Amino acid sequence: MDYSMVLLDNRPLLAILVSLVAAALIMMSDRHPNLRESWTILAAICKIAIIYSMMPIVLSGKVIETVPFNVAAGISFHLRVDAAGMIFAALSSFLWLLTSIYSIGYMRSINQKHQTSYYACFAVCLSATIGIAFAANLLTFFVFYEILTIATYPLIIHDRDEEARLAGRKYLAYTLTAGQFLLIGIVWIYILVGNGDFKAGGFLTTAVASTFVLKTIFVFLIIGTGVKAGIMPFHGWLPSAMAAPSPVSALLHAVAVVKAGVFGVIRIICFVFGPSLLSELGITTILAWAAAFTIIVSSLLAIRQENLKARLAFSTVGQLSYIILAASLLTPYGILGGMYHIVAHAFMKITLFFCAGALYTTRRIMFVSEMNGIGLKMPYTMGAFAVCTFGITGLPFMAGFISKWNIALGSLQAGQGVFIAILIGSALLSTCYLVPIVYNAFFKEPDNIIHHQNIDRMADFGERDTSNAMLIPLVVSSVCALLLGIFPNLGAGFYDLAVMTADNIFGTELTLGGI
Repeated sequence: MDYSMVLLDNRPLLAILVSLVAAALIMMSDRHPNLRESWTILAAICKIAIIYSMMPIVLSGKVIETVPFNVAAGISFHLRVDAAGMIFAALSSFLWLLTSIYSIGYMRSINQKHQTSYYACFAVCLSATIGIAFAANLLTFFVFYEILTIATYPLIIHDRDEEARLAGRKYLAYTLTAGQFLLIGIVWIYILVGNGDFKAGGFLTTAVASTFVLKTIFVFLIIGTGVKAGIMPFHGWLPSAMAAPSPVSALLHAVAVVKAGVFGVIRIICFVFGPSLLSELGITTILAWAAAFTIIVSSLLAIRQENLKARLAFSTVGQLSYIILAASLLTPYGILGGMYHIVAHAFMKITLFFCAGALYTTRRIMFVSEMNGIGLKMPYTMGAFAVCTFGITGLPFMAGFISKWNIALGSLQAGQGVFIAILIGSALLSTCYLVPIVYNAFFKEPDNIIHHQNIDRMADFGERDTSNAMLIPLVVSSVCALLLGIFPNLGAGFYDLAVMTADNIFGTELTLGGI
């Protein structure tokens, strides 16, 4: 590493600690709801300020590092802010603010219990997420990865009913088992190499172990991260976790857990093994086809789901595998498209889950068949839903189009044009399971029997769309999904960071006309 490009700074540590401090303050404010929620919002704003203050430094080509302490000789708890980590951290911190505002409206509107533990665990999850983003080595990554697993469990079982408890047990069974695979792979690497410091382009070589050993380690690490990434057949926990409240679903599917999984896959492919070694091993072709299988099958399963959140959950399974497929191509444009799809999918899917939550709290709507004509009653909510529906399908001038276009370019770079057919097929299938919802919401007459259920609750809102605390975040996130499709570098410079990530990994400059 060129140490002239390294800036020693404690801001990465502060970005992690700020929400941990908030979690403690939230727990101490149990009997003061306004104060509890104020800590949540204040912490989110402080986290954004800290992370975005580092953005110009990273965009200038430098990295920021800090080593809070050493675990043992040659093994450190090490934080580093590079372009890839900045994408994940900047995205997560911004969406945490929106989710925090949305959560206040959601929790208050249905008078949810256990709100203090909800906000506290949310804060811990975001600390872990930023730790994953800024982890400089495998050990640090693993520590935060497992903290995220444990901190998410209380959120999944938030309702404390049998369905929630079953979903929580299933979630832990999948993710904790995967964590053991990840730990075995990490320990194996430390034994072979002596450290696990991430390096753009990878640090493992055939000189450290046999081809068989390297392939085995790769499989262990991919299983360890692939479970959170929802790749089939390790996806079973994800639809079940929809028993959680909608803001938690938004966290799971757009911000923290699943994105930690795909981000881990990218770290393993590009910063542990590297494209050159993996091309030699030839193992990522299997991963690419597993991702392609997941994309198509999850889309087919989504069409069959009557529950709105379940349909969105299977959509997430497929959309995450776009990122895994992109990384598996081992091409610059593939990495560019995959990194930008982390951003694009986050804004689009969090909006869709926000809308699902607004439909439930305002009209008690949970099923697709209940949404006929709802666009006339909730035009802003369903307008945002429509915007992000078209984004998921890959419509031009949406963020999803930019990421998928670059993944297609990556497929051509890899000489694997067949994966473009997978992308097209997925786009058509996503049209089948999302666009009819929008059409029915705006152009079909409501079912009077369904829409007269829970009429007392509906009367509370009258002709209003939904509460402002829920409406503002979902409108903002949908507008971002639209604007990032027209101006990819708007605000945080996500596209430039994705280009920098690809350049750093391959040591080249992208000059072939990507969008």
